[in-house]
Amino acid sequence: MRGRRANPERVEPRVAGLPIDTSLLKPGMRLGVGVSGGADSVALLRALHGRGAELGLVLHVAHLHHGLRGAEADADLEFVRELAAGLELPFREARVETAREARKNGESIEEAARRLRYAWFRKLMAETQLNAIATAHTRDDQAETVLGKFLRGAWTQGLSGIAPELDCPEGRIVRPLLSATRVEVENYLRALGQVWREDSSNRDEAFTRNRIRHELLPLLEGWNPRLRDHMAQMAEVAREEEAWWEIELGRVAPQLLLPGKPVRGGGRAADDGLAIDGPRFATLAPALQRRLLRLAAEKLGASLDFAGTEALRVLAVVGKSGQKRELANGLRGERTPRELRLTVVAARSAETGAGSAIPAYMATVPGEIAGPAFGVRLRVISGVRIGAGPGVGSGPAAQSAPQQALLRNWRPGDRVTLRYSSGPRKVKEVLDRLRVTGSGRSVWPVLEVNGQIVWMKGVELESEAGWVVTADGVGNQ
Repeated sequence: MRGRRANPERVEPRVAGLPIDTSLLKPGMRLGVGVSGGADSVALLRALHGRGAELGLVLHVAHLHHGLRGAEADADLEFVRELAAGLELPFREARVETAREARKNGESIEEAARRLRYAWFRKLMAETQLNAIATAHTRDDQAETVLGKFLRGAWTQGLSGIAPELDCPEGRIVRPLLSATRVEVENYLRALGQVWREDSSNRDEAFTRNRIRHELLPLLEGWNPRLRDHMAQMAEVAREEEAWWEIELGRVAPQLLLPGKPVRGGGRAADDGLAIDGPRFATLAPALQRRLLRLAAEKLGASLDFAGTEALRVLAVVGKSGQKRELANGLRGERTPRELRLTVVAARSAETGAGSAIPAYMATVPGEIAGPAFGVRLRVISGVRIGAGPGVGSGPAAQSAPQQALLRNWRPGDRVTLRYSSGPRKVKEVLDRLRVTGSGRSVWPVLEVNGQIVWMKGVELESEAGWVVTADGVGNQ
């Protein structure tokens, strides 16, 4: 699915008491409205129903039972069914087992619920005559999303937050309520005398979004009461900049990203790599250099974090011929006299066993352990808990005696406990979540102490044994 931007000039200040983006709504549109029973979705349905004839909309109500919260969720279903009947609108429903799917795929409940919800929306559009599904994301949701992605270290693309519109093969997902605040939503419903359902899980602080909503945002608003507005504005700016960058990269990339390798006498021989013209690359602004490197990695089925991107930038601009850098996902950068060559290095797959063996490294900890095959050096400390970003594991207890740590490639059956998750997950499933595919997932380091994996590249782990692991070197987050 691909996000598109809305036309801000078509956002009407008041539509039946709510600001709604009518540019997303076309006359004759058969529109399904995703209604959970909560205030936001009920308000969206009532507002659209109030002007359905004027806007030329044919409305359907869609409710997905996530198989969570037992009788409370059953009551939500009956509430939405009755609401649709009272408005004389067609009602569509389905049920999924979110907890089972989360366990199966190594996802959080939030992630599984979202994936299943949008899969059902797409199925609904594919199997019916619905042109689009409307969801009730608000300005508050936008602020929470942007802040959450900022905390995870997102690039500008991530800071664009919730797109007003998504195109997918089956139809469109539209968010007409993004300009409305939660306060406006509830005031609108009270003015109508319309009740709504409260989801008890929205208070469960085991969910990251709830902690952002109920703890972090109110705390930050003590510094700036307009923080939610600023986060929403940041998302709009980021979306516009991403749209511009997409056009700019489409113009520049074909001139600088060269397939294969040069051959004597002119031309290029086909292979699985990409090359970047070094001298021309060096003249570009750093912002464009980073975008080109990330695009090149993406074309090779890999991804780059900030450290890896900067390592390649330095290699391309001031590196000497013959210098190489080994990066995450099996990505390798090599400097030739005139080019930076990028390839994905084939290695023994942890899933298939094909290719050459990958070495493991043992060292006494606390201390340092280097792994040249992974392009990483780890510093392992015991008995301290510090705030850490991705790629850092920590725990509350202390270990006094030196112990042996093993830095190795991941193996089938390995499990890790992600920070803030409810339990251990298979490394294979975590790699799926990170979208590590192809030969890139063949080489992915983990650090094992006393049989427990206390560090894994690219994610943040809990370590009950009390180890704090910080990573230096190429390809770390």
